[in-house]
Amino acid sequence: MLQLPLALWTGFAAVLGLLVGSFLNVVILRLPARMEAEWEQEAREVLELEAEEETAPLPPGIVREPSHCPHCKHPLAIRDNIPLLGWLLLRGRCRYCKAPISIQYPLVELLTGVLSAIIVWKFGPGWPALAGLAFTWTLVALAGIDFRTQLLPDQLTYPLLWLGLLLALAPLFTAPAPAILGAAIGYLSLWSVYWLFKLLTGKEGMGHGDFKLLAAMGAWMGPTALLPVVLLSSLIGALVGGTQILLGQRAREVPMPFGPFIAAAGWVWFVAGDGLLQYYLHLTGLR
Repeated sequence: MLQLPLALWTGFAAVLGLLVGSFLNVVILRLPARMEAEWEQEAREVLELEAEEETAPLPPGIVREPSHCPHCKHPLAIRDNIPLLGWLLLRGRCRYCKAPISIQYPLVELLTGVLSAIIVWKFGPGWPALAGLAFTWTLVALAGIDFRTQLLPDQLTYPLLWLGLLLALAPLFTAPAPAILGAAIGYLSLWSVYWLFKLLTGKEGMGHGDFKLLAAMGAWMGPTALLPVVLLSSLIGALVGGTQILLGQRAREVPMPFGPFIAAAGWVWFVAGDGLLQYYLHLTGLR
């Protein structure tokens, strides 16, 4: 790596994160729609249903189709696609139809930029930082998709899981045995909770994507990280959900996606787990 000050590398990471965040917005918005359209096509083929006379085209792909306004469908100019700055210059409205542009766009870009900078500041320039960026960007996409649609696509959870296992061969963050054990325990723990809850209540308490996401956490950080991640995600979920219910923003019976909280807790433990553990041991007098 080039011998540059860490602050400069961190700045590069922040800018790169803004650019990647712009792409992640596309993934968050287009991947679920594309998946649902493909599921419908496959279901019609399996059920041998006749194709509708006017079959709707598949939603835009992630890479090929250019960005456009979701309201008037007008292609966006390059200046409108500048991460964060484009939304600010447009004052949150489409240049062509004046429809409001979702606050999601600048928030995802800003979040990705900040998290990317923290990763490089934590690990410094090198392979751990590159892997950490991939981990971070995938979690942002998964959290955004689950928040909007309550889906955790296999197209993202499986690569995250397998990448964690492959990195253990280096080993980069954990050794192969803990990575494999962490992936297995991560999946089976939530799988067991899912089936126990379903047997007791007849309802599904969480989606299968949550199992795979926690398995990926185990592959990246080993089994010792799983309990803190589950506890921290449950705490964050309880605080957010309870606040929404108190403010009247969510009814008690409305299901809440758990993936964003697993992603947030996993990222926090990935970056600061050692420090948090030492702080906990100090508070409890165990060290």
